Amino acid sequence: MIFLKSQKEIHLISESCKIVADTLKLVKRYVEPGITTIELDRIAEDFIRSNDADPAFKGYSSPGVIDFPGSLCTSIDAEVVHGIPGSRKLREGEIISIDVGVLKNNYYGDAAITVAVGKISAEKQKLMDVTEKSLYLGIEHAVEGNRIGDISFTVQKIVEENGFSIVRDLCGHGVGRHLHEDPQVPNFGKKNTGALIKNGLTIAIEPMVNFGSHKVIVAEDGWTVVSADSLPSAHFEHTIAVIDGKPEILTVS
Repeated sequence: MIFLKSQKEIHLISESCKIVADTLKLVKRYVEPGITTIELDRIAEDFIRSNDADPAFKGYSSPGVIDFPGSLCTSIDAEVVHGIPGSRKLREGEIISIDVGVLKNNYYGDAAITVAVGKISAEKQKLMDVTEKSLYLGIEHAVEGNRIGDISFTVQKIVEENGFSIVRDLCGHGVGRHLHEDPQVPNFGKKNTGALIKNGLTIAIEPMVNFGSHKVIVAEDGWTVVSADSLPSAHFEHTIAVIDGKPEILTVS
């Protein structure tokens, strides 16, 4: 069931989203060769809690696996999403996707960026650029009267035109009183399909783009999703609200 939000609810969601955006901006400054992903995680958690909010991912439950132990998802190179922070040090030339969720006043915010670790290859830079571009083009289609499939089609088109592939096993989602709500927001699909977009809709749009095949596998830790061909992946995400018929990005610093 899709829950359309009131102006008051969107304001509360935007408070969480502001902390998400500021967290990503802060953590990005610390991404450099030699830092560990758990250090990035601690920076994020300390900042989130200093804003009287809670890390939404920490303790998140999924059947059959341990509760997620981090405040961030830190996914390096071929890791697509849900990488667990740990002692792994970042290395020059890698890319790292940083995903963060925040809970404040019983409402959630969610966003992600992919960051270069030092100097990266032209191929990785293009992967990041196309993924981010597909996000913003997808957001442009989140207007009243369109359907979710219009977002999905747009993201898929720009990604595949550039020779990359969309991860199909994972998708965006509604955001509000729950971190994951209806509707699902796939990153591939057909125009004029899916749920109708209305004022008050709050969703996270999040292209996950692989350099090679769209196929993915889950690592032994039960959380980390990895490209099946071990080629790099990028991930960008914003939480948006449809206000006065148009999309407004809430996860901005």
